[in-house]
Amino acid sequence: MSMTKGKSTNPAINYSCVVRQGTSHGPCPIPQEGSWTKSKEIKDISGLSHGVGGCAPRQGACKLTLNVKRGIIEEALIETLGCSGMTHSACMAGEIIKGKTLLEALNTDLVCDAINDAMKDIFFQLVYGRSQSAFSAGGLEIGAGIEELGSSLVSQFGTVYTGEQGVRYLQTTEGYITKVGLDKNDEVIGYEFVNLGRFMQKLKQGKTYDEAYEQSMGTYGRFSEAVKIIDPRD
Repeated sequence: MSMTKGKSTNPAINYSCVVRQGTSHGPCPIPQEGSWTKSKEIKDISGLSHGVGGCAPRQGACKLTLNVKRGIIEEALIETLGCSGMTHSACMAGEIIKGKTLLEALNTDLVCDAINDAMKDIFFQLVYGRSQSAFSAGGLEIGAGIEELGSSLVSQFGTVYTGEQGVRYLQTTEGYITKVGLDKNDEVIGYEFVNLGRFMQKLKQGKTYDEAYEQSMGTYGRFSEAVKIIDPRD
Protein backbone atom coordinates (compact mmCIF):
# COMPACT_ATOMS: atom_id res chain seq x y z
CA MET A 1 0.00 0.00 0.00
CA SER A 2 1.47 3.36 -0.99
CA MET A 3 1.31 6.24 1.51
CA THR A 4 1.26 10.01 0.96
CA LYS A 5 2.15 12.25 3.88
CA GLY A 6 0.95 9.64 6.35
CA LYS A 7 -2.40 9.10 4.60
CA SER A 8 -3.55 5.96 2.82
CA THR A 9 -4.18 6.09 -0.92
CA ASN A 10 -6.38 3.01 -0.71
CA PRO A 11 -9.89 4.19 -1.70
CA ALA A 12 -11.46 1.44 0.45
CA ILE A 13 -10.39 3.23 3.64
CA ASN A 14 -10.07 6.80 2.39
CA TYR A 15 -13.60 7.86 3.37
CA SER A 16 -14.73 11.45 2.88
CA CYS A 17 -16.62 11.58 6.17
CA VAL A 18 -14.30 11.97 9.18
CA VAL A 19 -15.44 10.87 12.63
CA ARG A 20 -13.35 12.82 15.10
CA GLN A 21 -11.88 11.57 18.34
CA GLY A 22 -13.70 12.67 21.44
CA THR A 23 -12.28 13.25 24.90
CA SER A 24 -8.79 11.88 25.46
CA HIS A 25 -7.31 11.90 28.93
CA GLY A 26 -3.93 10.50 27.88
CA PRO A 27 -2.28 7.54 29.60
CA CYS A 28 -3.49 6.24 32.92
CA PRO A 29 -1.34 7.47 35.82
CA ILE A 30 0.95 4.95 37.49
CA PRO A 31 2.29 5.11 41.05
CA GLN A 32 5.94 6.19 41.04
CA GLU A 33 8.08 7.19 44.00
CA GLY A 34 5.23 8.60 46.04
CA SER A 35 3.30 10.31 43.24
CA TRP A 36 1.08 9.52 40.26
CA THR A 37 2.72 9.90 36.85
CA LYS A 38 1.28 9.96 33.34
CA SER A 39 4.29 8.50 31.56
CA LYS A 40 4.65 9.18 27.84
CA GLU A 41 8.40 8.77 27.42
CA ILE A 42 11.12 6.61 28.97
CA LYS A 43 12.40 9.61 30.94
CA ASP A 44 9.07 9.59 32.80
CA ILE A 45 9.87 6.22 34.42
CA SER A 46 11.51 5.98 37.84
CA GLY A 47 11.59 3.30 40.52
CA LEU A 48 13.34 0.32 42.06
CA SER A 49 12.00 -3.07 41.08
CA HIS A 50 12.93 -6.68 40.40
CA GLY A 51 12.69 -9.02 37.44
CA VAL A 52 13.17 -12.77 37.23
CA GLY A 53 14.05 -14.66 34.07
CA GLY A 54 15.15 -18.07 32.86
CA CYS A 55 17.29 -19.20 29.92
CA ALA A 56 15.81 -21.05 26.93
CA PRO A 57 16.72 -24.58 28.11
CA ARG A 58 15.73 -23.59 31.68
CA GLN A 59 19.11 -24.53 33.11
CA GLY A 60 19.34 -21.41 35.20
CA ALA A 61 17.67 -18.23 36.39
CA CYS A 62 18.45 -14.58 37.01
CA LYS A 63 17.06 -12.12 39.52
CA LEU A 64 17.67 -8.56 38.34
CA THR A 65 17.22 -5.52 40.58
CA LEU A 66 17.30 -2.06 38.98
CA ASN A 67 17.13 1.42 40.46
CA VAL A 68 15.92 3.70 37.67
CA LYS A 69 15.87 7.49 37.89
CA ARG A 70 14.23 9.50 35.11
CA GLY A 71 14.55 6.59 32.71
CA ILE A 72 18.25 5.96 33.40
CA ILE A 73 19.53 2.82 35.14
CA GLU A 74 21.60 4.21 38.01
CA GLU A 75 22.06 0.95 39.93
CA ALA A 76 21.85 -2.75 39.10
CA LEU A 77 22.12 -5.95 41.11
CA ILE A 78 22.45 -9.12 39.03
CA GLU A 79 22.06 -12.46 40.79
CA THR A 80 22.28 -15.66 38.76
CA LEU A 81 21.85 -19.33 39.53
CA GLY A 82 22.67 -22.14 37.16
CA CYS A 83 25.23 -22.85 34.49
CA SER A 84 28.78 -21.49 34.63
CA GLY A 85 28.20 -19.45 31.47
CA MET A 86 25.34 -17.62 33.14
CA THR A 87 27.29 -16.73 36.26
CA HIS A 88 30.13 -15.36 34.13
CA SER A 89 27.68 -13.47 31.92
CA ALA A 90 26.50 -11.56 35.01
CA CYS A 91 29.94 -9.93 35.14
CA MET A 92 29.65 -8.71 31.56
CA ALA A 93 26.06 -7.53 32.02
CA GLY A 94 27.14 -5.59 35.11
CA GLU A 95 29.55 -3.57 32.98
CA ILE A 96 27.06 -3.08 30.16
CA ILE A 97 23.83 -2.06 31.88
CA LYS A 98 24.72 0.92 34.12
CA GLY A 99 23.91 4.33 32.62
CA LYS A 100 21.64 3.02 29.87
CA THR A 101 18.04 4.08 29.48
CA LEU A 102 15.44 1.49 30.40
CA LEU A 103 14.47 1.12 26.73
CA GLU A 104 18.09 0.89 25.60
CA ALA A 105 18.80 -1.88 28.12
CA LEU A 106 15.72 -3.75 26.93
CA ASN A 107 17.25 -3.83 23.44
CA THR A 108 20.84 -4.49 24.53
CA ASP A 109 22.44 -7.91 24.47
CA LEU A 110 22.98 -8.59 28.17
CA VAL A 111 24.90 -11.73 27.17
CA CYS A 112 22.72 -14.41 28.78
CA ASP A 113 19.21 -15.56 27.94
CA ALA A 114 18.14 -15.49 31.57
CA ILE A 115 19.46 -11.96 32.17
CA ASN A 116 17.71 -10.70 29.03
CA ASP A 117 14.51 -12.43 30.17
CA ALA A 118 14.79 -10.78 33.59
CA MET A 119 15.29 -7.41 31.87
CA LYS A 120 12.05 -7.93 29.96
CA ASP A 121 10.23 -8.84 33.17
CA ILE A 122 11.48 -5.81 35.10
CA PHE A 123 10.61 -3.52 32.18
CA PHE A 124 6.97 -4.54 32.51
CA GLN A 125 7.11 -4.07 36.28
CA LEU A 126 8.39 -0.51 35.98
CA VAL A 127 6.30 0.79 33.08
CA TYR A 128 3.12 -0.45 34.76
CA GLY A 129 4.05 1.06 38.13
CA ARG A 130 4.61 -2.25 39.95
CA SER A 131 7.78 -1.21 41.73
CA GLN A 132 9.06 -1.65 45.26
CA SER A 133 9.33 2.14 45.53
CA ALA A 134 5.91 2.98 44.05
CA PHE A 135 4.67 4.65 47.22
CA SER A 136 8.02 5.83 48.67
CA ALA A 137 8.29 9.62 48.37
CA GLY A 138 11.35 10.40 46.28
CA GLY A 139 12.01 6.72 45.67
CA LEU A 140 14.90 4.71 47.08
CA GLU A 141 18.36 6.24 47.04
CA ILE A 142 21.21 4.79 45.01
CA GLY A 143 22.71 2.00 47.11
CA ALA A 144 19.35 0.53 48.11
CA GLY A 145 19.81 -2.28 45.58
CA ILE A 146 22.75 -3.83 47.36
CA GLU A 147 20.77 -3.94 50.61
CA GLU A 148 18.95 -6.91 49.05
CA LEU A 149 22.02 -8.96 49.98
CA GLY A 150 22.05 -8.19 53.70
CA SER A 151 25.04 -7.16 55.79
CA SER A 152 27.29 -9.99 54.56
CA LEU A 153 26.76 -9.02 50.89
CA VAL A 154 26.03 -12.59 49.79
CA SER A 155 23.08 -13.67 47.65
CA GLN A 156 20.41 -15.58 49.53
CA PHE A 157 19.36 -18.85 47.95
CA GLY A 158 18.13 -22.26 48.96
CA THR A 159 19.33 -25.69 47.87
CA VAL A 160 17.31 -28.72 48.92
CA TYR A 161 17.59 -32.23 47.47
CA THR A 162 15.16 -35.07 47.98
CA GLY A 163 15.52 -38.63 46.75
CA GLU A 164 15.26 -42.25 47.80
CA GLN A 165 16.67 -41.50 51.27
CA GLY A 166 14.41 -38.51 51.88
CA VAL A 167 15.09 -34.79 52.06
CA ARG A 168 18.51 -33.16 52.45
CA TYR A 169 18.77 -29.46 53.34
CA LEU A 170 22.01 -28.15 51.79
CA GLN A 171 21.73 -24.36 51.81
CA THR A 172 19.18 -21.87 53.16
CA THR A 173 18.94 -18.14 53.78
CA GLU A 174 21.05 -18.49 56.92
CA GLY A 175 23.87 -20.21 55.08
CA TYR A 176 25.59 -23.52 54.33
CA ILE A 177 23.95 -26.39 56.20
CA THR A 178 26.45 -28.49 58.16
CA LYS A 179 24.10 -30.76 60.13
CA VAL A 180 20.40 -31.65 60.08
CA GLY A 181 18.56 -32.62 63.28
CA LEU A 182 15.91 -35.35 63.33
CA ASP A 183 13.37 -36.34 65.97
CA LYS A 184 12.49 -39.87 67.11
CA ASN A 185 10.40 -40.31 63.94
CA ASP A 186 13.37 -39.36 61.73
CA GLU A 187 11.64 -36.11 60.73
CA VAL A 188 13.58 -32.86 60.34
CA ILE A 189 13.18 -30.48 63.29
CA GLY A 190 16.12 -28.13 62.75
CA TYR A 191 19.61 -27.66 61.37
CA GLU A 192 23.05 -26.20 62.05
CA PHE A 193 24.58 -23.79 59.56
CA VAL A 194 27.61 -21.62 58.89
CA ASN A 195 27.09 -18.20 57.32
CA LEU A 196 29.80 -18.07 54.65
CA GLY A 197 29.55 -14.31 54.15
CA ARG A 198 30.01 -13.69 57.87
CA PHE A 199 32.83 -16.27 57.97
CA MET A 200 34.79 -14.43 55.26
CA GLN A 201 34.25 -11.09 57.02
CA LYS A 202 35.63 -12.52 60.27
CA LEU A 203 38.73 -13.79 58.46
CA LYS A 204 39.30 -10.34 56.95
CA GLN A 205 39.03 -8.86 60.45
CA GLY A 206 42.01 -10.99 61.51
CA LYS A 207 40.22 -13.83 63.27
CA THR A 208 41.77 -17.28 63.09
CA TYR A 209 40.03 -19.87 60.95
CA ASP A 210 38.61 -21.65 64.00
CA GLU A 211 37.43 -18.38 65.60
CA ALA A 212 35.81 -17.18 62.39
CA TYR A 213 34.11 -20.52 61.82
CA GLU A 214 32.73 -20.77 65.35
CA GLN A 215 31.47 -17.16 65.34
CA SER A 216 29.70 -17.73 62.02
CA MET A 217 27.79 -20.82 63.19
CA GLY A 218 24.15 -20.92 64.19
CA THR A 219 21.14 -23.20 64.49
CA TYR A 220 17.55 -23.02 63.32
CA GLY A 221 14.39 -24.66 64.59
CA ARG A 222 14.55 -27.24 67.43
CA PHE A 223 18.02 -28.44 66.56
CA SER A 224 18.96 -28.71 70.25
CA GLU A 225 16.15 -31.26 70.78
CA ALA A 226 17.29 -33.59 67.98
CA VAL A 227 17.70 -37.26 68.89
CA LYS A 228 19.66 -37.95 65.70
CA ILE A 229 22.00 -35.65 63.78
CA ILE A 230 23.01 -36.31 60.18
CA ASP A 231 25.41 -34.75 57.69
CA PRO A 232 23.20 -33.88 54.68
CA ARG A 233 26.15 -34.38 52.31
CA ASP A 234 27.24 -37.76 53.65
